[in-house]
Amino acid sequence: MAILSKIRERSLFLILVIGLALFAFVLDPSSLSDFFNASKVNEVGEVNGEAITRQEFAEALENYKAQTGNRVSEMQAAKAVWNNLLRQKIYENQLTEAGITVGEADIMNALYEAPSVQGDPRFQTSGIFDKDKLKEHLATIKADRTAEWSAWQNYMASLKNNLQKTAYDNLVAAGLGASLKEGEAQYLTENTKVNSKFVYVPFSSVSDSLVTVGKSEVEGYINNHSDEFEVEASRDIKYVKFDIVPTEADEEAIKTEVAKLLNDREEYNAVAKGNITVKGLKSTTDYKTFLDENKSDVSLNENLQFKVQVPQTIAEDIFNGEEGDVFGPYKDNGFFKISKITEIARVPDSVKASHILIPFIGSRSADAEITQTEEQAKKTADSLLAVVKNSPSKFADLAKELSSDKGSAEKGGDLGWFTYNRMVPEFRDFSFENNKGDMGVVKSVFGFHIINIEDQKNFQNAVKLATFGRKIEASEATENAIFQDAETFALEVSKGTNFDELVKEKNVSSLPAVGLKALDENVPGLGNERQIITWAFDKDAEVGDYKRFDVNGGYVVATLTGKTEKGLMPVDKAVATVRPILVNEKKAEIIKNKLNGSTLDEIAKATNQTVRTAEGVNLQSPTITGVGFEPKVVGAMLNAKENEVFNKVVGDRGVFAFMVTGKELPTELPNYDSYRKRIANQRKNQSFKMYEAIKKASNIEDNMSSFYGIQ
Repeated sequence: MAILSKIRERSLFLILVIGLALFAFVLDPSSLSDFFNASKVNEVGEVNGEAITRQEFAEALENYKAQTGNRVSEMQAAKAVWNNLLRQKIYENQLTEAGITVGEADIMNALYEAPSVQGDPRFQTSGIFDKDKLKEHLATIKADRTAEWSAWQNYMASLKNNLQKTAYDNLVAAGLGASLKEGEAQYLTENTKVNSKFVYVPFSSVSDSLVTVGKSEVEGYINNHSDEFEVEASRDIKYVKFDIVPTEADEEAIKTEVAKLLNDREEYNAVAKGNITVKGLKSTTDYKTFLDENKSDVSLNENLQFKVQVPQTIAEDIFNGEEGDVFGPYKDNGFFKISKITEIARVPDSVKASHILIPFIGSRSADAEITQTEEQAKKTADSLLAVVKNSPSKFADLAKELSSDKGSAEKGGDLGWFTYNRMVPEFRDFSFENNKGDMGVVKSVFGFHIINIEDQKNFQNAVKLATFGRKIEASEATENAIFQDAETFALEVSKGTNFDELVKEKNVSSLPAVGLKALDENVPGLGNERQIITWAFDKDAEVGDYKRFDVNGGYVVATLTGKTEKGLMPVDKAVATVRPILVNEKKAEIIKNKLNGSTLDEIAKATNQTVRTAEGVNLQSPTITGVGFEPKVVGAMLNAKENEVFNKVVGDRGVFAFMVTGKELPTELPNYDSYRKRIANQRKNQSFKMYEAIKKASNIEDNMSSFYGIQ
């Protein structure tokens, strides 16, 4: 039903698109191309009047996906590409205004210096990088217009972008030094200590009931601080998820089905035209065929397993059992399983071994210099085995000289201690199933190994299990019932029933998803559900609209609860941030009216407070004892004249009156070069802030969401 629902949803969209296109073509065939080629339709944005076209964006997007091996999601890639294009165009604009050009020679020099290029054997002569070979290669693939040439173009474009950024950052950084006077001022500011007396009236001393903040005041604050309240378009939804989970009856049915596979059974066979005996797990010996024919949801594990590796629900029973014993059905990690012991062995849990690896053409360890065939490599390995068996002391020297496993060759072939599952199966089986001191040749995907088992420890029982598993899933009847619950919920919402009231009536849970952005992929609580976000941003969607969606593991009924357009944050969303600010501003005015007097004692008396003392306060740690973190007030004290009363100073926690009683200057330094350098380095390390400042000052039009069908 979920698949049918998706087909229905998409078919309607396709019919509309095709219908519009045909209608446009019938009216005027040329209008069809106009429809798809209108200037704004072909743009995803602008930077300072320069368009970013859909084609440019699409090509950059494909290149980025290829570079990342498609390991990032569509929206992650889109955001990264958009930011890269913005950065590129902003830097190009800045460099043009500064009269700086990154030319072909600059790009080629960067290409020559790239470690990956210098280390490529194709561009070397006698192991040394050869520019001429690189130039010749690029000329050849450029003439042939191969896919490799396109990749090189993309790489050189990225080099150009990096050069542009570096050039601009260096240009700006050159003017970001600092003087010794600035260094001295920084030293004094950080290390001067202030002693003072003060009167403090906290905001909390004024009752909240005495202060009212109106909607218009919040709106005025937002308008006056517009930079702080610029927001992207966003949507808020509520949703109910109807999870498709198996019932107890579903689990019991699966358990019964699995139990039937333990014993032989009679089944009608169309070919034999009669009943035949189908072997159960107890009697079969062809375990792979048994699992395949009965469509097991777990594959055959032919490895030995220690007690900690088998399902712990039956581990004790298995390790008290004998070969041929069967167990189950038992529940394990979302499956019902039956298992049979096919082998019991006493093996070490760790082995210490050395090896000499001989590669052959096509083996995983072979490099371009390997020329011997598999047969030749086998003969070499057998010869070496004969040598080391006769003279074990030669093993280490031969490994250093001949082994292609460079990591162990340096240590005479020593691999150290390893556990059962660390090595490839062929190497593992030889090492764990033979005895200490045994030597032999084993072939693996890496080549031929001459193995010397040096030691073994912690011998214990291990088993091989043939395990059939059936995933515990909801039955078709259960899925249909859950689908019907979701449809019924959606139908009642369509009839005008309040969403929240219906949630209570149906005894289900609803979850909010607030602040969804147009290019988001994840819905909190649901994961990657791009379809829901696309619906929420549909130009015709209104608050109160609803829709049912097929999602991973069930169905969702969602309702649109809020729309925020790009621009200033709406008052109702900003009130939680702005109201406390305005409340404190109004409380400050009330408190300032009470701070009357020419001395601290008079001011303290007028406000029913006491005169307090602050000793050794400085800007490195601008905390006032008994008050808390007050950088604005400490800064005011640092710059105030001594023995003069300063009144009505608004801090973060209240209003102050203070008098500085003394300042303790730090010891003079011979010079302040270290502080000067620190300031200069701090400035030069803020290149990301430079870019953000330029970006903020640029005229950017972002219509990237239109690329994904959101207007």
